[in-house]
Amino acid sequence: MSGERYVGIEVAGIGSMATRQLLAQLAERYQRELGCHVSMTSIGGIEAARRVQTGEAFDFAVLASGAIDRLIETGHLVAGRTDVARSRMAVAVANDGPRPDITSSAALREAVLGASRIGYSTGPSGDHLMKLFADWGIAEKMVARLVQAPPGVPVGRLIAEGKVALGFQQMTELINLPDIVVLGPLPEDVQLTTVFSAAICTVSRRVDAAQDLLSFLASEATSEVKRAFGMEPV
Repeated sequence: MSGERYVGIEVAGIGSMATRQLLAQLAERYQRELGCHVSMTSIGGIEAARRVQTGEAFDFAVLASGAIDRLIETGHLVAGRTDVARSRMAVAVANDGPRPDITSSAALREAVLGASRIGYSTGPSGDHLMKLFADWGIAEKMVARLVQAPPGVPVGRLIAEGKVALGFQQMTELINLPDIVVLGPLPEDVQLTTVFSAAICTVSRRVDAAQDLLSFLASEATSEVKRAFGMEPV
């Protein structure tokens, strides 16, 4: 990493809400230490991928690895992704709400069946939850109790506002939010671990500077920050 060469240059990135807080802190640190300004746009992952596909002037994208791979295959991102961090799904409730046992898949299933409303998100975590309900044979029972957060809105907000009793999302999107309690990650036998990766946009005019930033995001020096936001180094 040789970011000193890029003092005064600005690179622009786009990513999903799952990495919003992490990337904001790392971008600020990169700028403070190396002088290269980083401008991040954080929105729903589906919308972020769409904007990359339309050729908006971003230098890099940070999304779930599957989305990054698809954008590389369609020629919107440069081949050679950089894996940044791993994130696990978690379960949360309101501060003053019941705190069911979720330490096993059987206990989690009972907690789901006992909840008045379930909050979930778009993207990989939402898809995983729907598959899990189907595997448990409760998909039809849950339809009337499901509340999907709009793109870009954390499930934690639905919990805090009393719109759902139990919420599922990436740990990084639930951790440190006010008025909610994270009960913990999903049990390992039903867990979904998402790798968030980055790649350079084919429309970028600052490829070298953007690649230097991606090297920083994947470096050992960022490991503790990732853990603080509920993620793990790759």
